[in-house]
Amino acid sequence: ECLKGTEVKKKLGLLDLEGALTARDRVGIQDFVLLDAHNSETAFLDNLKKRFSEDLIYTYIGTLLISVNPYKELDMYSKKHMDLYMGVNFYELPPHIYALADNAYHTMLTEANNHFILISGESGAGKTEASKKILQYYAVSCPSSALLDTVRDRMLMSNPVLEAFGNAKTLKNDNSSRFGKYMDINFNFNGDPTGGHINNYLLEKSRVVHQNHGERNFHIFYQLVEGGEEDLLRQLGLERDTKHYNYLAQGECSSVISINDKNDWKTVRNALSVVHFDDTDMEVRINRNRIVLCPFTVDHAIYVRDALAKAIYGRTFTWLVNRINESLENQDASRKTVIGLLDIYGFEVFYVNSFEQFCINYCNEKLQQLFIQLTLKAEQEEYEAEGIEVSDKILNISVSLSLCVCVCVQDEECVRPGDATDLTFLEKLEEKMGNHPHFVTHKLADKKTRKTLDRGDFRLLHYAGEVTYCVVGENDANMQINQPIIPPPLLTSNHLPLAVATQFKNSLLGLTEILMAKEAWYVRCLKSNDNKQSGKFDDVLVRHQVKYLGLMEHLRVRRAGFAYRRRYEEFLKRYKPLCPATWPHWRGVPSEGVEKLVKHLGYQPDEYKMELILEFELTLINVLNDKGDVVLQCDHLFEAVTKLSVLTKKQDAIKAVQGSIKFQFHGGKEGFVDFSTGQEPMVYKGKNGHLTVVSKDFRVI
Repeated sequence: ECLKGTEVKKKLGLLDLEGALTARDRVGIQDFVLLDAHNSETAFLDNLKKRFSEDLIYTYIGTLLISVNPYKELDMYSKKHMDLYMGVNFYELPPHIYALADNAYHTMLTEANNHFILISGESGAGKTEASKKILQYYAVSCPSSALLDTVRDRMLMSNPVLEAFGNAKTLKNDNSSRFGKYMDINFNFNGDPTGGHINNYLLEKSRVVHQNHGERNFHIFYQLVEGGEEDLLRQLGLERDTKHYNYLAQGECSSVISINDKNDWKTVRNALSVVHFDDTDMEVRINRNRIVLCPFTVDHAIYVRDALAKAIYGRTFTWLVNRINESLENQDASRKTVIGLLDIYGFEVFYVNSFEQFCINYCNEKLQQLFIQLTLKAEQEEYEAEGIEVSDKILNISVSLSLCVCVCVQDEECVRPGDATDLTFLEKLEEKMGNHPHFVTHKLADKKTRKTLDRGDFRLLHYAGEVTYCVVGENDANMQINQPIIPPPLLTSNHLPLAVATQFKNSLLGLTEILMAKEAWYVRCLKSNDNKQSGKFDDVLVRHQVKYLGLMEHLRVRRAGFAYRRRYEEFLKRYKPLCPATWPHWRGVPSEGVEKLVKHLGYQPDEYKMELILEFELTLINVLNDKGDVVLQCDHLFEAVTKLSVLTKKQDAIKAVQGSIKFQFHGGKEGFVDFSTGQEPMVYKGKNGHLTVVSKDFRVI
């Protein structure tokens, strides 16, 4: 088997690439769990910096992947690289996002459960690029057919469409996601992608009407003006100059060196056709024949104009996502599993932080809580359930502040009768949260802090640091997303729209429930510097990110527990040459072989633990065919158990001998049961799943 794999790799030209990767990756430590000074933040940063200097942007903490944004193109995402990582053990090759994607995929197939990959980090840390790399990997590595290629193409082409309408240049990132995206990829029992679904969260609609200096509106506007066909521009009454449009020129940076709007327009047009948008969908109809006169002041007219522009764009974006979902709808009615990709806006701090930054940072706060719950606390609970002692309790980590109080107060102010203003909202906050150590306003601050706050500001200490929010316009922003069409006199308590903050809070709760029902994988993205400069590693900035993302705490937990978990069979297969008793073949129970191997290598009892293993009692049969074997086609262990149980009852269909045996497995074991003769498992993975061989020899291997 090993020789066959070598020959295949030779034909693909991968051995030289694999050797080069492995040699190059000897710089620093590729998994922080192996770092000797694992309690030293300085040693942690030095290792990151050493690897970054050699363009080694990926490093592990166990199965968590750290990615440092290099701000340049790297030659590590080719088809050859994808082929190299397909079906390879997680630690077999140097750290890579392909390794994490591949292991999530194969674990999903083996265990027949749902997974998600949480990609997190600051704005500009590379989250969107990481998400695209994972999606591209699945597109290339999964089985192929004409139907599957159509599904795959639509998934890939949804990216440039959503980026055009939902991304923009900010001060920190030339391609910043201004909305949150969660995408489910559906797979059938063969591992073929059969469809997908996208949920979007809190599009930053205020960008449509206002941009800070050095920032742009959404990409699609510049792509249309710069790349749109002459006939299209003439039909829309547009000129090929963004400076003529106030909504596009406020940031004074319509042209960006790293962005080619003309080429991007061609990409978007092609992508729209792939995801089933026809020319009718792409047309923009403008009715210039109807003029409505309203007695507004200039300020009020500007306010209404901007509110209308934001509402139109917001609804257009929602319609766009819905149309993409229709094209991605899963047509396969068979059992399916899911891998979710979460690419959501990073923590942000600007010179002026508005309502939308408040919601974005609130989201990051909740996701950080989820990360702690799913990794640090869950890890320790798992050890306690296994009866394994952990040397260092790491449960005193907490996120700085739950922002639900702010959300509730904001909603109360938006719907209460009387003159609710931004300042009454601030007063209500002071009343509700005045004693909280992580909340301060101009009124509540000491003399020194008061000098840094305006009267309309409040400051929150988030897990990632302090952020000062300006309440001016907060109530308007909170209400304007869903202003009702129902005339105000007819509004009742049943008709009142949900304020934006409550909508967002509810959707975030829904997202949390989705994620909690799946197995988690993590990519933590770090910015190497604030200037988007290639080759520059800002120690202070990276240290801050390492600190607030809890990476040192995560490392401590992995070191305090047992960082590497292997199935007994895999452990034996890889390490059996190290022990005479297990080489070349171990003919007993795998767990006993592992025990003998680690003792031979001199490991002390406190350096490893054998996990608790569940025992199942199952009535099996002996079917007499040419070899006296039962051959079943099964997808995973529980399907094998079910089919065998059913067969025992069909006495008239087959000749069966009733008997009882015990077999053992633990979570994560490959989806087969092999009762053959003590040789290595004879399992053949075909197009339709695993071929399970059950022999009349009932010994377990």
